Amino acid sequence: MRALIQSLQQLPLIGALFRPRFIKFGIVGASGVIVNLSVLYVGQEYLFNDISAETLRLNLSLALAIFIATISNFTWNRRWTWHDRKELRSVPIVVQFGQYAVACWVGIVIQFGLTNLFAFFLHYLAANLIAVVIASLFNFVANDFWTFGRFKLRRHERENSADAI
Repeated sequence: MRALIQSLQQLPLIGALFRPRFIKFGIVGASGVIVNLSVLYVGQEYLFNDISAETLRLNLSLALAIFIATISNFTWNRRWTWHDRKELRSVPIVVQFGQYAVACWVGIVIQFGLTNLFAFFLHYLAANLIAVVIASLFNFVANDFWTFGRFKLRRHERENSADAI
């Protein structure tokens, strides 16, 4: 089994799906779904229960759920998924969170657009599943390179190798 996973990791397009960092990213994303649903429930049933307009109550609950889940996912991705890049964090955490949020929102737009496109040809659930996978790949790459600094890592390595010469 280990040999199969190692050979899958070497494949150009789907290899990243079998690498430990992407698996951690997926686990954090799954935990974010649980946080999102939990906060949505608490918002609907308790926090905003006195608001009689159902649409307003739902939208407030959704906004809170998305915000809390985004903070949770950012925190766990920063502490666990990309914890090995701590020494390269030159960007303030507020800016880094902004980068993370932008990547998430672009991923949402990708998921929304692709789901609508694929739904012309597939059942909407299958269309959404494919769109989620593609958007997740985008989110991973955006966060790996931009938010959590692979670009900075490469620049740091070049600077260190130049110093050694």
